[in-house]
Amino acid sequence: MSSSRRLPLLLSAGVIAAAGAFASAAEPGHFGYGQRATPEQIAGWDIDVRGDDGMGLPAGKGTVEKGSQVFADQCAACHGTFGEGEGRYPKLAGGTGTLRDDRPEPTVGSYWPFAPTLFDYINRAMPFPTPHTLSADDVYALTAYILNLNDIVPNDFVADRESLPKVKMPNRDHFTWTDPRPDTEATSCMNACTGPLGVKITSTAEGKDLTPRTTGPLDTMQSQ
Repeated sequence: MSSSRRLPLLLSAGVIAAAGAFASAAEPGHFGYGQRATPEQIAGWDIDVRGDDGMGLPAGKGTVEKGSQVFADQCAACHGTFGEGEGRYPKLAGGTGTLRDDRPEPTVGSYWPFAPTLFDYINRAMPFPTPHTLSADDVYALTAYILNLNDIVPNDFVADRESLPKVKMPNRDHFTWTDPRPDTEATSCMNACTGPLGVKITSTAEGKDLTPRTTGPLDTMQSQ
């Protein structure tokens, strides 16, 4: 065999061997891309906090006084010195008794159902320009301060993973956690559905000229 033909065969054999070694190194049923996430990496993303019992709250604590300082530095530019809101940024305090009005004010005090989820939202989304940059202690302090602005906790309140789940938010009992409609009690299904969840198509829009078709600039552009 000439050397000119031997070289492509050797290269092909090398590619096949490398592919075989790669495939054998990959886990069964996987393509072998990436690497398994470490516990530290998972912990960095696992930051959600459950509302009713505060599960997921981290270690740390913060006082109302400390929160007032952090709020002035990190939050007041958008939310006002006392949570009254600046410009089109939302209010954080006030609005009590307005949810049934023509112009309701859904604030932490008037609307929010759980205190632990206030920590969760601040921790993951605030400050607006640089979210998830505050320490757990600072987030606890902000949570305490905002709750205090709404007269929900006293001035000496200390927010932590034990105290926050015990805070009773004013609007907590006005949320509906179960659907009272009788037709939702049926077992859900994906095909051959019957009963309240069954769907029967009785007509379609096809052939009824419900959408006008006129020739205009957009139609001309699309046809070019």
